[in-house]
Amino acid sequence: MADLAAPIAAPVAARATFASVATALRVRYFGTPLNAVITLVCLYVLYKMLPPILGWAVFDAHWTGTAAQCREARSGACWAFIDEKFWFAVFGLYPYELRWRPATMLSLFSVMVGLSLFRRLWSKQLIYGWLAASVLMFVLMDGTFFGVEIFGTQVPTRLWGGLTVTVFIAVFGLATGYPVAILLALGRRSHMPVVKWFCVAVIECVRGVPLVTIIFMAAIMLPLFLPAGMTIDRLFRIQFAYTIFSAAYLAEVVRGGLQGLGRGQYEAAESLGLNYAQKMRLIVLPQALKMTIPAQVNTFIGLFKDTTLVVIVGIFDFFTTLRAALGDPNWMGFPNEAYVFAALTYFILCFGMSKYSQRLERDLSPETRR
Repeated sequence: MADLAAPIAAPVAARATFASVATALRVRYFGTPLNAVITLVCLYVLYKMLPPILGWAVFDAHWTGTAAQCREARSGACWAFIDEKFWFAVFGLYPYELRWRPATMLSLFSVMVGLSLFRRLWSKQLIYGWLAASVLMFVLMDGTFFGVEIFGTQVPTRLWGGLTVTVFIAVFGLATGYPVAILLALGRRSHMPVVKWFCVAVIECVRGVPLVTIIFMAAIMLPLFLPAGMTIDRLFRIQFAYTIFSAAYLAEVVRGGLQGLGRGQYEAAESLGLNYAQKMRLIVLPQALKMTIPAQVNTFIGLFKDTTLVVIVGIFDFFTTLRAALGDPNWMGFPNEAYVFAALTYFILCFGMSKYSQRLERDLSPETRR
């Protein structure tokens, strides 16, 4: 009898599931008159906008060919421009025969990010791995280590560009700024007046001016105050400015987590006989940092997009390199394709960070932890 009932039960279960989904959609989008009006307006806008957008971007687009062929067609996007300038947008002016080095750097970065996504791999070994990978990524890009050639010819930073520079500035800036931010946040809540007011001065002074000003000061004004004969590479000066800026903003996020933690957590840690370092490392900071994951990721995303500001001092990041590619006389006249491609790239990267932060917050939540 069970075998005879199985073919009947399956369609019934499918109909029940479909009915529940339909009911949920009806309640969500047509549950009230206002929701129904908003839903209908959105559907009408999509009906009007989606066909021409898809026609330009997909159906009438030119995926391969030359600029002359795209101009002759006069319809659809010319994605052949992106195909032609893709590697220039990734590597910039980096020497063609040495592009395997930034390609290896990006691959190594992707591997480390992939490993960091799995919580079971979070350990001191992963931190040491990131430190070693960071040094290796720099050596790959520069080609030397403390003046000793490791990977052949040294490539000056003025030839670095494209996505590699964006990744380099964002990764090293956030990686070095994060521990500084924690120290500044702890210092601002310190009971020692000198430490507290020093941290307050650093945070408020940096947060009180735009990033453009700090980059300009690091690139243009800082060399004027250096001793005669002493020079610091421009990209490293920008990296230092980006680190200080990210540390100041992240410090306020961390301080919010520290203030949001109940006083009982501090008292419980003190009752266990833990010293200050143990109390912060084992009890306070893990909870404070977990509480502020959304704010931290929001800051990360904003700082990642702010890397485009380095163009004011002549450093070509991913977006600026794409804009420079529009100056090619053979491929002039396709700015829409360049800007759409840049927007999609930034959206994918930022959306990925956002979704991972949501999953991480959900996994670390006591309500969902198993």
